[in-house]
Amino acid sequence: MRIERVEETLERIRREVALTPDGVLAFDGDGTLWSGDVGDDLFLALLEHGGVRPEARLEMERLGARHGVEGHPDAVTLARALFAAFEAGRLPEKATYEMMAWIFAGWHAEEVRGFAHDVVSRRGVAQRIHPEARRVVEWARGQGVDCYVVSASPRAVVEAAVKEVGISAEFVLACTPKEEAGRLQTSVFEPVPYGPGKVNCLRQRTDRPLCAAFGDNVFDLDLLAASRVPVAIRPKVRLRERAAELPGLVQLHAEEA
Repeated sequence: MRIERVEETLERIRREVALTPDGVLAFDGDGTLWSGDVGDDLFLALLEHGGVRPEARLEMERLGARHGVEGHPDAVTLARALFAAFEAGRLPEKATYEMMAWIFAGWHAEEVRGFAHDVVSRRGVAQRIHPEARRVVEWARGQGVDCYVVSASPRAVVEAAVKEVGISAEFVLACTPKEEAGRLQTSVFEPVPYGPGKVNCLRQRTDRPLCAAFGDNVFDLDLLAASRVPVAIRPKVRLRERAAELPGLVQLHAEEA
């Protein structure tokens, strides 16, 4: 991939916006807007808190049984075993991201939002924003161009995290657990914004032209390919290995904080 400075990328995006003034930008969250993974932050904070409730433990047992993870009566121990299986490649990524959203089953939605805001604050997400990503978002806000965030992490924590870069929660598309009487359930809304689901989620929300998209990993490839200006921010190895599939993909020059 060719490395491109922020000014060059913004000039190309500016030309696309001039052609289609109603166009939008789309960003992945974890690794793209900020370093690290806020979904992991939220999940591990819940385990430290010991707040996994019986509704979630039963569903975790079912998930583990489908993928060869031994059950355990202690919910936190079981959750750690499932996460270890994910890290070892034995638990599918999509199923893991769904679990990280519905593991709060039994919690009231307002409780989860408060917990997520606390995690974002304690884990210093504000200090983890990539400067080059912040510059793009600030340019877009200054031009009146809407920025969507399309992430497989749980909706509550993504909504809390995007505030640190000046994006409103209304532009968040993330893994969202279903609710009943205000309490989270052990299922999530489809499509999950993972892989091709990122484009499907975005297109369910808006049919406005996608002027540019930003991602860091291989499961952002479909979203990047759907845009006129596809940009990798600090790309992971898996995306770099497949970059040739998208000839127009460039890597944004990383900037120091």
